[in-house]
Amino acid sequence: MIQIRPVSDLRNKYSEIENIVAIDNAPVFLTKNGYGSMVVMSLQMYEALSGGIENKLDEADTEAENTSVRYSHEEVFSNLKNQIKTKKKHE
Repeated sequence: MIQIRPVSDLRNKYSEIENIVAIDNAPVFLTKNGYGSMVVMSLQMYEALSGGIENKLDEADTEAENTSVRYSHEEVFSNLKNQIKTKKKHE
């Protein structure tokens, strides 16, 4: 079940939110004045959602320092689109 809480619960009921995030492995959506403000989630959930993007960016920076090969944005996005299509076919 989706957990939507006022942002004040982060201060007043931290342990409850921590249990939902850590034990139930579910995000908690926080509101401020009735509007969405932020989402609290475990590090594991964040890593799963981000797909290790920080590590991939670090790898790309290292590779860029060690090679003169450069790709145009058309080449990069074409490659990504093809990877997505291939992944969808295998699901």
